Amino acid sequence: MNIVVVGAQWGDEGKGKVIDVLAEEADILIRYQGGHNAGHTVIVDGEEFIFHLIPSGLLHQGKVGLIGNGVVIDPEALLEEMSRLQRRGIDVQQAVKISDQAHVIFPYHKRLDLLEESTRPGRLGTTGRGIGPCYVDKVARAGIRIADFCNPQAFPKKLRQAVEEKNRLLKALYNEPPIAYEELLARYSGFAARLAPHVVNEVRFLREAMAQGKRLLLEGAQGTLLDLDHGTYPYVTSSNATAGGACTGAGIPPTAIHRIIGVVKAYTTRVGEGPLPTEFGPELMQRIRTKGNEFGATTGRPRRCGWFDAVVARHAVWVNGCHSVAVTKLDVLDEMDTINICTGYRNGTKTLEEFPADLEVLGHCAPVYEQLPGWRTKTCDAASFEELPANAQRYVKRLEALLGVPICLISTGSGREQAFKTACW
Repeated sequence: MNIVVVGAQWGDEGKGKVIDVLAEEADILIRYQGGHNAGHTVIVDGEEFIFHLIPSGLLHQGKVGLIGNGVVIDPEALLEEMSRLQRRGIDVQQAVKISDQAHVIFPYHKRLDLLEESTRPGRLGTTGRGIGPCYVDKVARAGIRIADFCNPQAFPKKLRQAVEEKNRLLKALYNEPPIAYEELLARYSGFAARLAPHVVNEVRFLREAMAQGKRLLLEGAQGTLLDLDHGTYPYVTSSNATAGGACTGAGIPPTAIHRIIGVVKAYTTRVGEGPLPTEFGPELMQRIRTKGNEFGATTGRPRRCGWFDAVVARHAVWVNGCHSVAVTKLDVLDEMDTINICTGYRNGTKTLEEFPADLEVLGHCAPVYEQLPGWRTKTCDAASFEELPANAQRYVKRLEALLGVPICLISTGSGREQAFKTACW
């Protein structure tokens, strides 16, 4: 069975932990979009592992991790991540594979990212890591792919063309100093030589693996509401984080996907700019942020927090075609007297139950809340749904009813052992 795990909010839903649970039953783990602006955190026996480009399921021995063609790769960041994981006992030399069709991030992408953000009338909250500009080059058919990068004959010519173009742009728009071509070529040729042994023809690799009965687990970065097409545009990422992106970003047909699992937190968070309709006030924000350790795994930026938004999650379930949903961080709500769930948006005299594409409309909406009693007791030791406090069971069941799909897994803490599958698994 081939499974896609996708974020059903604004990212940071705890996908890394869900992937870690699922990876035990998979053979090949595939990251299908995004770049090193995202991070998946997994905690095993008290040890924290943070993954940025490499699929997080590699903590299970004997697995293969493939970085798909839909990912944009910073070679230096990838090599650093590989070295860090190798030092911690993960055999990345044998396990990590890279699609020859993935695009490469260069220093000029990072410079342009920061310059563009600084001159925008309104900030988007980019991480400045060159992700967006690299995807721009990809769409403009001016990018450099891994196949080009690792070809000693093709790479110098393609890089020179790209550098000349970017230098014209840097001078004309920003009056910035030029990029030194020779220095960049020498440095990145070294990176290419180190990564070349990991490069594969992704389509053939996966076709042959599936013919042998290998099981695939595909992981997206970010979340549905950050998807370039289906998120809160323009406050989105530069790729398709939804399940549809798994096919184009991994080079497999839709018929090869058998199951899609959405992941939500028991509340809602987002990093950076853009709407968050159920955002907490300052006092509750600080309380939940601290208890949930709501700081970005990649950037360390504090996450904005709010009540569970069923309008957002329903939208994600439909767009992704989720068969079921995993709920994480239920334990963060353990101390609440009452808990709100947003079931719709009030816009003047109208109540909206669908997520509006027009952010001007969304900006004039107020969340419609349904209030449930809290449980005021720890959930971290629960090993089954039946062991949860009665009000926690009631909360989960209400989420299930609002989303319209079964909840298949519940996480009640950061450790690998603090998660259990439900009867719907």
